[in-house]
Amino acid sequence: MPVTIEIKAYCKNQDRVREILKSNNADFKGVDHQIDTYFHAKSGRLKLREGKIENNLIHYFREDTKTSRESKVNLYQTKADSTLKEILEKAMGSRCVVDKKREIYFIDNVKFHVDDVKGLGKFVEIEAIDMDRSIPKEKLQEQCNFYIKLLEINAKDLISQSYSDLLEQNSLFNQILIEE
Repeated sequence: MPVTIEIKAYCKNQDRVREILKSNNADFKGVDHQIDTYFHAKSGRLKLREGKIENNLIHYFREDTKTSRESKVNLYQTKADSTLKEILEKAMGSRCVVDKKREIYFIDNVKFHVDDVKGLGKFVEIEAIDMDRSIPKEKLQEQCNFYIKLLEINAKDLISQSYSDLLEQNSLFNQILIEE
């Protein structure tokens, strides 16, 4: 089970983030239109990611904190246009759908996402990844902190929730407004 130390933040200037990543020789993997369908899970979070670059069933545990946080992730690579989504929806029911355009970059073991999420806005994510548990957590934390500074991410822009949580909150808020 891979371990990551990660952050998510609102991003007011994605062009600046791209500039910094490119000037640090980040490996650009491409732009992916991703649909993440979240399912009801007894523990952790379960989502099916459907895209052109990444297609995975993802089960993960993560604390909702604004600072960098540890995630324990199980990934199962899927195929585009599989029937898995239909099976999971029938068996578990879907909770939320996140529609986003994601730019994917890597510097060594650190993955960067420059995201535009439908209904939420623009974000940046940093994930210091240890695929085989050979990197000490302290080193992953140092990497994450280094890139927070390098990308000029302000502490007030850090967010603790997943995109699905934010969308559900927006939906609930809008429903309350309609009812009033």
